[in-house]
Amino acid sequence: MTTTDPRRARQRAVPARPTTPRPTTPRPTTPRPTTPRPTTPRPTTPRPTAGRTGSGTGRVSPSARTARAVPTQRPGARRGAPAARPTTGGTPPPRGPRATEPRPPRPHRRHGLLAAFVVLTLLVFSVRLVYVQVFRSEAIAAEALASRITSRDLPAERGEILDANGVVLASSVERYTVWVNQKQVPEFKVTEGGRTVAAGAEGAAPLLAPLLDISEAELGALLVGDRGYVELARDVLPETWHAIRDLRINGVGADRTAKRVYPAGAIAGNVTGFVGRDGEGLAGVEQTFDSILAGTPGTINFERGHGLQRIPGGVVEETSAVPGSDVRLTILRDLQWKAQAAIDKRVKEMGAPWGAIVVIDVPTGEILTLADSGSVDPNDPAGSDNVDRFARSVSSTFEPGSTAKVVSMAAALETGVTTPTDRWKAPYRYTTENNQTFRDSLPHPTLKLTSTGVLAKSSNTGTVKIGEDIPTQVRYDYLEKFGFGSKTGLGLPTEEAGTLIPVENWDGRTKWAVLFGQGGVASSTLQITQVFATVANGGEYIAPHLVKGFTSPDGELTPRDPVERTQVISPETAADLLLMLESAVDEGTGGQAQIPGYRVAGKTG
Repeated sequence: MTTTDPRRARQRAVPARPTTPRPTTPRPTTPRPTTPRPTTPRPTTPRPTAGRTGSGTGRVSPSARTARAVPTQRPGARRGAPAARPTTGGTPPPRGPRATEPRPPRPHRRHGLLAAFVVLTLLVFSVRLVYVQVFRSEAIAAEALASRITSRDLPAERGEILDANGVVLASSVERYTVWVNQKQVPEFKVTEGGRTVAAGAEGAAPLLAPLLDISEAELGALLVGDRGYVELARDVLPETWHAIRDLRINGVGADRTAKRVYPAGAIAGNVTGFVGRDGEGLAGVEQTFDSILAGTPGTINFERGHGLQRIPGGVVEETSAVPGSDVRLTILRDLQWKAQAAIDKRVKEMGAPWGAIVVIDVPTGEILTLADSGSVDPNDPAGSDNVDRFARSVSSTFEPGSTAKVVSMAAALETGVTTPTDRWKAPYRYTTENNQTFRDSLPHPTLKLTSTGVLAKSSNTGTVKIGEDIPTQVRYDYLEKFGFGSKTGLGLPTEEAGTLIPVENWDGRTKWAVLFGQGGVASSTLQITQVFATVANGGEYIAPHLVKGFTSPDGELTPRDPVERTQVISPETAADLLLMLESAVDEGTGGQAQIPGYRVAGKTG
């Protein structure tokens, strides 16, 4: 006997017999036109159902197989209403799968998404725009302006160097440094009648070359490349630059500079000195007082266009340069000219390597002339040998020789060792107590001389005999008081202090030789001249100086600081010594210094 599980039968089989559908009451709905969906009956394949026996599992009998039937619509039923469910034995069978068709496309949905995306994008941009225009506008504008701002230095006008009477010895004139931005030269083009007649570096070179005095080939090479700055020429005259500017060659520009000129040429060139390529002082007063002469540079910030040109009406911020002060010297140009001509002539006549003339105003210590042979022309310093580019009168030192006898005699008079009229025997050769022998320049018999005669005849042996009574330390002290071994503070960078060997290092011969300017002492022409100026000034040492004062850009004159003053010897000693030096010119070795109608004191070297 085969049995069937009624639950499985309800799930897997549809009764074969026709059933009467259960009447249903349709729910009221809002009618809307619908397109009926056609249904196609689909045959079903009966599924075997597992039977259960008391003793095991059996097969489903053929009589138990059923076929699914597609429910049919009740005649007269409303189209579109749900069909009644067939029932078997009062239990509604499960609804079979209903055939479906693809849903039609819905473009309105895609359109909505696209519109939403567009709106969102516009909203983002709007928010950003508001942020930039309202909250960041000033900062962004400042950044944009900063990218267009170019800064340039404004050179300060260098002060002038004037002589004691205000005559210009050094001044500055306006010049230009012309340069090119090689990247922009290819944009240059000149057209005539719609036809290009010049373009790029090839077209610019023939136009620029005559103005800059450079060959076309050389200039063309400078115009081609990718560098942003290439210098073409320096010290270009203003009118030349204006002609270049009128050519409107792309990338060609210029910076205003100043060129130092020296109207007097080599006159006082050793004093004024000269400047370097960039205007810095390299020698003389130009170097010593460079910070005063140079002034303070200014700056200018301006808006520039793509071609580096200045934008008319754009932002301009300028800090004006402060001109340098003028330096007024004590030098007299005309006297300097005369002295230079005289020393140049004398050096040539004597075949000497060089010579110098120093003129000091005794009461003030002002130097009226500081002349060196072969003085440098500051307009062309390269045209002079290196030793002639500076003031040799203060930088070259040598043994003072017999001129130092003035110091020895001053010490002897001041300490009471001798008087101008004391008598001495001066042999040609003399040997000291420590067996050091000295002699005069020319052989002669023993001379009977006063102290004045010893100085006038420039006797070495007589000077040593007088100096035997001057203590060694005193000899050193007076040399030091008169300025040997120290710089005068003149104001020239190449000044040398000379040599004065410390007294404790003097040997047995040096302690005598210094009495007539040999051995442990060396000095410059200026230092020797200062010795005589001290004597002429009543024994008062006044530090020699070259500068009277400084004139500010607004015309105010500031005198230089007071100079050092020291009483080296008494006025009485100085007066006696001055008379003794007159005798040296009138009766002694300095006869060539005589000037008719004038009292002249001096001493040969």
